Amino acid sequence: MEYKKIAVLVAGSWGTALSRVLADNGHAVTLWTRNEMQANEINHQRTNEKFLPGAKLPEGIKATTVMADAVTRADAVLFVAPSSAMRDVARQAARYLHNDALVIHATKGFESDSLKRMSTVLSEELGRPEDRVVVLSGPSHAEEVIDRHPTTIVVASKEIACAEAAQDLFMNESYFRVYTNPDLIGVETAGAIKNIIALGAGLSDGLGFGDNAKAALITRGLTEIARLGAAMGANSLTFAGLAGVGDLIVTCTSQHSRNWRAGSMLAQGLPLEEVLERMGMVVEGVRTTKAAHVLAGKHNVEMPITDQLYAVLFEGKSPEKAVGALMGRVRTHEIEEVASTFQNKWLKG
Repeated sequence: MEYKKIAVLVAGSWGTALSRVLADNGHAVTLWTRNEMQANEINHQRTNEKFLPGAKLPEGIKATTVMADAVTRADAVLFVAPSSAMRDVARQAARYLHNDALVIHATKGFESDSLKRMSTVLSEELGRPEDRVVVLSGPSHAEEVIDRHPTTIVVASKEIACAEAAQDLFMNESYFRVYTNPDLIGVETAGAIKNIIALGAGLSDGLGFGDNAKAALITRGLTEIARLGAAMGANSLTFAGLAGVGDLIVTCTSQHSRNWRAGSMLAQGLPLEEVLERMGMVVEGVRTTKAAHVLAGKHNVEMPITDQLYAVLFEGKSPEKAVGALMGRVRTHEIEEVASTFQNKWLKG
């Protein structure tokens, strides 16, 4: 492998964990942060206690608060900014990014106002085709990656050469396996919407509803992800893979999940503002619920779980009433496409 200079923007939990993978692979990693105290901690103590307490970082990671130092002459730039900050971070990086640099992002969400996917935001701010942007996604908690626990993810791009270049950067035979996928829209949509379902899973667990309820929520949640993804131009097979069902399972069943924890707190009756304050980190599912609610209307897609979570988060509906609304919906087929295929057979029978 040819070792590269890699810029990682920003130094949150996921950006730091992915920096470890890249450093373990022998690349020179520059991790950018706005916070000078955080940069000094990473450089001198080899820790990032706020986001990954107890983890020791390898010497191959250097932190900086100077964007030019991170991005200038970088062979690849990995954007891991929150969705709300992505456009601003990309705009700052654009002036230093050279034309041949590989652009990757690992952020799971939509831009709140425009409803755009992160690859579109990067394309606009960096002045390069969206086809050349790579998204990294899949079932992966930073807390486990930083400890080198076996993890498998997917990188997607409409340009196969870009996806394979990202695959080469991240593939680690010891603990980090990487697959490629050409369905950029599907991988981005799945990664964003699963955070909504994870909020619902945390809410369900917090209310003490048990495994039956959570299994139903995850399964019907996957249906909502696939419906919206298909309406936005995704390939339905993507949702059966790592970026779809894989990421959905891990985010809905693990206490590492910020969205699950936020949902659990909401079930205890805490107001949203207090939940977000206690979390101390970005909970992408909250913003994504608002964006998906609007996108569902725009694409005329039925998303009842998303609708009820929107009502809980932004309209003051109680979690118990939201569950009642879901359970009391008019009876319907589980999978309309299958039902349509067999409808004539049923009628004849």
